[in-house]
Amino acid sequence: MANRSPVGLGPPIAAREITPQNVYLGRRAIMNGGAALALTAALEGRHARADDALPPIKKGPFPANEPQTPLKDITSYNNFYEFGTDKGDPAVNAHSLKTRPWTVVFEGAIKKAQTIDIDSLIKSFPLEERVYRLRCVEAWSMVIPWVGFPLGPLLQRLEPTSAAKYVAFTTLLAPDQMPGQRRPVLEWPYVEGLRLDEAMHPLTILAVGLYGKALPNQDGAPVRLVVPWKYGFKSIKAIVRIRFVEKQPSNTWNISAPSEYGFYSNVNPNVDHPRWSQAKERRLGEFLKRPTLMFNGYGDQVASLYSGMDLKKNY
Repeated sequence: MANRSPVGLGPPIAAREITPQNVYLGRRAIMNGGAALALTAALEGRHARADDALPPIKKGPFPANEPQTPLKDITSYNNFYEFGTDKGDPAVNAHSLKTRPWTVVFEGAIKKAQTIDIDSLIKSFPLEERVYRLRCVEAWSMVIPWVGFPLGPLLQRLEPTSAAKYVAFTTLLAPDQMPGQRRPVLEWPYVEGLRLDEAMHPLTILAVGLYGKALPNQDGAPVRLVVPWKYGFKSIKAIVRIRFVEKQPSNTWNISAPSEYGFYSNVNPNVDHPRWSQAKERRLGEFLKRPTLMFNGYGDQVASLYSGMDLKKNY
């Protein structure tokens, strides 16, 4: 494999590990005092650092045309189990993640296998701001101005072979930096996968920032997947390996709870999670719930990918 650089890689989750909404909201109310102010100041300071600068960013296609979720909410309410199972844990614990140096390995059924430094990767493709909805299975959602680039052109540059049917992603394995990996709440490292046509779709991006700045650690720094018609847990963070494979790869939540999480993870309000309804969602910062949209509102763009499929069986 050309240009290889060193890179760190690496029982089902119980219902008790998931913070109930009323408990979280109560905890958040307490945090709205001095602790919350300190956290906000720390986050804003991080975004002001010179080394968080990104190359020029242009407006991308597919705008959400909805009010954007405030930065303070995007950076304080996260699913990133490598830093804890509570929604507030990543903002507190993710400072230990070292995002430089960072390389991503590209391998498998491609002609141009290689390892690429993240900063070289960022400079290789024009960055776009894409305002996408993020929907999570716990019935909450956000509207986030991601900064990144479409994954498809990168995959094309690597020249997949005819054996490449799927794309498998792997998160960093580093328990010394990621305290959540010291507990067996999930099987580590975190892994995810897409069909090749899903990965190549123009909506699918690799995100390296939000709100015009580099990704905060708790949001998946330095590079994460964003697939806006799928549930948020499908957006793997802190990616270190992308592998092209012939057979459907494993994904972490399906390994952990196969009766609850399938491979596709498409937003489908007609299929309830075994422990809650998917029919409505609460936008973070709003009190009332709104109807959940099929494919998270991106049906016009992606429904054809699943023509003829049983979307209740392939959940």
